[in-house]
Amino acid sequence: MTALVTAASRAATALEAARDHLLALQSPEGWWKGELQTNVTMDAEDLLLREFLGVRTGAETAEAARWIRSQQQAGGGWANFHDGPADLSTTVEAYVALRLAGDPPSAPHLRAAADLVRDLGGVESARVFTRIWLALFGLWRWEDLPVIPPEIVFLPPWCPLNVYDWACWARQTIVPLTIVTAHRPVRPLPFGLAELRTGRRPRRATRTGLDTVVDTVVDTAFAALDHALHRYERRPLAGLRRAALRRAAEWVVARQEDDGSWGGIQPPWVYSLIALHLSGYDAAHPVMRRGLAGLDRFTIREDGTRRLEACQSPVWDTALAVIALLDAGLPREHPALDRAGEWLLREEIRGPGDWAVRRPGLAPGGWAFEFDNDGYPDVDDTAEVILALGRWGRPAARDAVRRGLRWTAGMASRDGGFAAFDADNTRALCLRLPFCDFGAVIDPPSADVTAHVVEALAAEGEARSPAVRRAVTWLLRAQEPGGSWFGRWGANHVYGTGAVLPALAAAGVPPAAPCVRRAVAWLEAHQHPGGGWGEDMRSYRDPAWIGRGEPTASQTAWALIGLLAAGERGPAVERGVAWLAGTQRPDGTWDEPHYTGTGFPGDFFINYHLYRLVFPVSALGRYLRAGEGTREGTREGAP
Repeated sequence: MTALVTAASRAATALEAARDHLLALQSPEGWWKGELQTNVTMDAEDLLLREFLGVRTGAETAEAARWIRSQQQAGGGWANFHDGPADLSTTVEAYVALRLAGDPPSAPHLRAAADLVRDLGGVESARVFTRIWLALFGLWRWEDLPVIPPEIVFLPPWCPLNVYDWACWARQTIVPLTIVTAHRPVRPLPFGLAELRTGRRPRRATRTGLDTVVDTVVDTAFAALDHALHRYERRPLAGLRRAALRRAAEWVVARQEDDGSWGGIQPPWVYSLIALHLSGYDAAHPVMRRGLAGLDRFTIREDGTRRLEACQSPVWDTALAVIALLDAGLPREHPALDRAGEWLLREEIRGPGDWAVRRPGLAPGGWAFEFDNDGYPDVDDTAEVILALGRWGRPAARDAVRRGLRWTAGMASRDGGFAAFDADNTRALCLRLPFCDFGAVIDPPSADVTAHVVEALAAEGEARSPAVRRAVTWLLRAQEPGGSWFGRWGANHVYGTGAVLPALAAAGVPPAAPCVRRAVAWLEAHQHPGGGWGEDMRSYRDPAWIGRGEPTASQTAWALIGLLAAGERGPAVERGVAWLAGTQRPDGTWDEPHYTGTGFPGDFFINYHLYRLVFPVSALGRYLRAGEGTREGTREGAP
């Protein structure tokens, strides 16, 4: 008992420090927002965008170049996540940006980068999106890129490969790119890239998931389609092409957010600005002015450097912070929670969005990820906000929670699972297009989002509803043979498993159920000898990394949250809590250079700087609450 009391005391001390640190980070308006750290393609593409538009300044260039140089690895390349392998396309874009900044190819850091690029296959093997950037400046031939014509904007939603077959982030990128690739602009730079070439043919993009015969047939068909589209591009129907370019530009303009962004994320933002510029929108046009000005809010300047966030997460971070503080025992009438709850209520989205294409009769009532991406509320954020507002418990939140519950349940896909932004966005044909060799381009249901929905609906008394029953069935079918669940939006199986176990508990699945026992066994088997949990981003490509990696505070917290939900109180939990208490910084937070957030599995990763704090606060709070229940039960049952 003394050892348990000591462990509980250490956990309570760690929780108090972490809670106070989290409270200190709240904005006066009520929200929380941690930095979203990604990779240097954000900064390289920002410089290339400004060069193309003719607005690049020397000061911006120098600051961005300092940041890009600071992120170069010893081997000469740039990675997509901390301690990850050098990525060819990221290295090519960083190299071009530094050449733009005036670094000579003879400089040691660029010589090392060029050697690495050639070793990895040269620019010929870079992804399509990187070669599009090169084509804008005459460093790659437009004729050697796959074609997606702007005429696709006329395809109705029922037709294969219409724009709504792509995930929301992909469609917002593809539509402006159809304008760019139709115009095929070239604005030459005063240098070439001969030092990055190997002379070999470009590699073919590969996608997995189909059998070999089907792969061959589908790839052959799409290669023939691409060949036909290249022939059409040489002599498009003039009237149809003009109408398509006009419709595509209107589609893009209609989706600009109030902050000037497109979807609050970098890829469609930069390509939309280029597309509208090519469509005749000059720099003084309000759409262009808002677009360029909005980038400033995503810019972080520090120690003479300049870096861009790919997106921002205030709604997500605020909901997680509210849940964490309530887990920590903060009274729900605390002023910080009142400010946060009132801010979240103001962020409810009551208007339509692209999601209504698949669910036209569904009334709106969700929340988005960012400050202003009101065109794209998402199921995952809405579920967490419902949990936060429901636990906050103010009468003012009831109507918003009710609308959120209705909208969330209505976003179920036909198979019972839930995706982030759309329902039934599962047409895998999109994956086979030669154009799509980077990132997730569809938005199928995932275990983590489905779990969050189950937890939110169950918390509001809907545990026995048809939506929850179907979602739980989906989760049981999605469990991996080893007992874990795949994590779409976080790394990876630790995230998925840590999300699903609380959902199953909320839905009434008993701790003794075989699915729960297998998940618990998987988590315990993948605990680090020191007590923490970690899973490297390479697990998305290489199964050998599943459940393996340097321990992090956020992933350790996910595992603990899952184990506690499953009723575990044994050595694995105690060692995990001890790891959190022992690795905490004096200021109450944790160091976490490793990335644990996922944008596109296998391709694009995020270090959410608030994850290292909110999830440990939740885990420690739930641990102490569970311990209190155990000790009270022991006292009551003592002879």
